Amino acid sequence: MEQRKAKRFEMKLPLKVVRNGVRPFTGAGETKNLSSAGVLFTSDTKIEVGEPIEYVITLSPTNGRPNPVDLHCLGKVTRLDAMTPEWQNGTLPFEVAATLERYEFVRTQAH
Repeated sequence: MEQRKAKRFEMKLPLKVVRNGVRPFTGAGETKNLSSAGVLFTSDTKIEVGEPIEYVITLSPTNGRPNPVDLHCLGKVTRLDAMTPEWQNGTLPFEVAATLERYEFVRTQAH
């Protein structure tokens, strides 16, 4: 039986970790699912459980709008799983769960 407080939505969106704790940091990833309470994503870099994290999810443009929107998020890492080759199945090597405590939408400029 599902015990989560917030409904999860399966979505594969580009994600970038821009800060881990107090130090600047850059890592690439992709969301697996997200909710109003947090996100589950794959990452190319190991991130410590309990650390504050800042990440950016890029939302694709819709309705003829030319520029994507970035969702800048602050939270805390709640889980880290190293993906074994059998489980990895073409994805990035780590699976990270993080809370979504604060966020801001930012429209990006055209390239």
